[in-house]
Amino acid sequence: MLRVYCYSRCTTCQKALKWLEAKGIEHEVIDIKGQNPDEKTLREYYKMSGLPLKRFFNTSGIQYRELELSKKLPDMSEDEQFALLASDGMLVKRPLLVGKDFVLTGFKEAEWSEKL
Repeated sequence: MLRVYCYSRCTTCQKALKWLEAKGIEHEVIDIKGQNPDEKTLREYYKMSGLPLKRFFNTSGIQYRELELSKKLPDMSEDEQFALLASDGMLVKRPLLVGKDFVLTGFKEAEWSEKL
């Protein structure tokens, strides 16, 4: 079954969940703020995704801006970035869609349609 890490107040997450429901696609919703993936899980998702690690960061989030991560990330090691992502679910790009053999960050309807 698909897992969707979401934040209930995020309008993009709400849109993604409505899209899944409209398509009749079964999924499990996980609150990313309360049940943030740990570092090991994030590493697995990263490998499955084939995406650059930067795509896992919620670049429009308050914490991202407050921590000035746009300036700091380029100088951080991969280990430091994973540790940071695992420390706070609000730093992780959402929704985070996890399937059997794929991971998508954010909601792009065309991308989700292609995978599902």
